[in-house]
Amino acid sequence: MLRIAIPNKGTLSQPASQMLRDAGYRQRTDPKDLICRDEPNNVEFFYLRPRDIATYVGTGDLDLGITGRDLLVDSGVAASEVLDLAFGGATFRWAAPPGTITSADEVGGRRIATAYPGVVERYLAEHNLKADVVRLDGAVENAVRLGVADLIADVVETGATLRQAGLVTLGEPLLRSSAIIIGRPDHTPAGVSQLIRRLQGVLVARSYVMLAYDVRADLLENATALTPGIESPTVSPLHREGWVAVQAMVQRASVHQVMDELYELGARAILVTDIANCRL
Repeated sequence: MLRIAIPNKGTLSQPASQMLRDAGYRQRTDPKDLICRDEPNNVEFFYLRPRDIATYVGTGDLDLGITGRDLLVDSGVAASEVLDLAFGGATFRWAAPPGTITSADEVGGRRIATAYPGVVERYLAEHNLKADVVRLDGAVENAVRLGVADLIADVVETGATLRQAGLVTLGEPLLRSSAIIIGRPDHTPAGVSQLIRRLQGVLVARSYVMLAYDVRADLLENATALTPGIESPTVSPLHREGWVAVQAMVQRASVHQVMDELYELGARAILVTDIANCRL
């Protein structure tokens, strides 16, 4: 039975469980449950602290896990990224008082406060820099004001909290994180390929919609240039002579623009349908 770790709380927990449901897997109905067995799919889910998931996968106690890229890097364990799940985005950046440090090249030799020492240490090692990394469990924005550090490395969203602490961001991000499936490079148990294929189907379904419309046959070439689909659009003759019906997958982000362009071209009965899941 495939054994998979899921975050039991935090920002990744609910989206991870929902994505697995969309992929056809059973999930717990009581948030207090620590284990959920999905017998038909031969999978067992374990709900763990997000920071512990990489450790369980790295030691081989569990086959796969859903966690943040930041938590995987911070753990330093021997696990690797299998699939980016495209949710739970986070950006890690340097921040310091204005005018004290102007670029990431200047962090060497400084005191750096962070709740993610593994992320910072990897960056320092990759850039041949040495610094004193001060580990804090939270509220790192106050570390500089309290004299604990010269700068910080933390997740930055709007930057409002940093500004309140008298800090500004500098340089490029240390890391761009999101939710990922992790596993071990030397271990591919039965069921992994099916899981990844199902999750990829969910990712595609969330990014695309099915667009259907009617258009005159003499305009078909121009219309299908706007809607080429994944491989090719489906074209069917209509009872109305000289007209055809077209179906194609279109990126969700651009569907309204495509609909406008089709209408101006002469297409009619333009319909959009959500895709629950797919296999490509």
